[in-house]
Amino acid sequence: MRPHYLARETMRQLRNVRSLVFTFALPVAMLLIFGSAYGTGGAVDSTTHLPWLIVTTVQMGGYGAMMAGLSQAFAIVTERSIGWNRQLRITPLSGTGYLVSKVVAALAVAAGSILVVFAVSILALHAQLAVAGWIAAGIGLWLGIIPFALLAILIGQYARPEFAQPLFMVTFLGMSILGGLWVPLQIMPAWVSNVAQIVPSYWLNRLGQMGALGSGDAMAPALVLVGWTVVLTVLVTWRYRRDAVRA
Repeated sequence: MRPHYLARETMRQLRNVRSLVFTFALPVAMLLIFGSAYGTGGAVDSTTHLPWLIVTTVQMGGYGAMMAGLSQAFAIVTERSIGWNRQLRITPLSGTGYLVSKVVAALAVAAGSILVVFAVSILALHAQLAVAGWIAAGIGLWLGIIPFALLAILIGQYARPEFAQPLFMVTFLGMSILGGLWVPLQIMPAWVSNVAQIVPSYWLNRLGQMGALGSGDAMAPALVLVGWTVVLTVLVTWRYRRDAVRA
């Protein structure tokens, strides 16, 4: 791993205006709309036992963080199409360093998105939560996006440029809906909630909620997300080595 390459990769993504609109602006806009509509009056969600405004804040924080992770797919598809990844193979940067740089860049962007969403919730909507709750929820959402960055890398390694956007949209929309990041799962049919427990976005949302609440068995969502991380790491490494042999 080369620190200067890691820094440049992170800054390059932070300059991607189109990506930042979906990672920063859209979650904030949705927070202001849904938070103002459903989060006023101090109403409490009977399922999570959190104020609806906090539930919405965690959902939008998870939404922005997940977008930061999944958007790595576009960067990798573009780099593959112009031969940049082949060029990197003749530099001192290792394959592991290249893949890790994508995950670290996703974490950097996700951290900014989560902080902005939380700040808007506190300053504009007057959300109230203990400092420990904000910190635990933020760290849970932040670390929980690692499998999404790996999933994006896997998509980027397989997808052709003309199919990248449709594949990304299907993955992103499916994860957002099943994760309860747009609409609470308790108002949807029971079978949707059962299917949702397969996808990592459901557990990302749960991890953030448990952090905000300060109670609950956080080990379950953490273990599921770690399991996704391990499986995706194996698949990403195998695919990268296969591409290297072909090159």
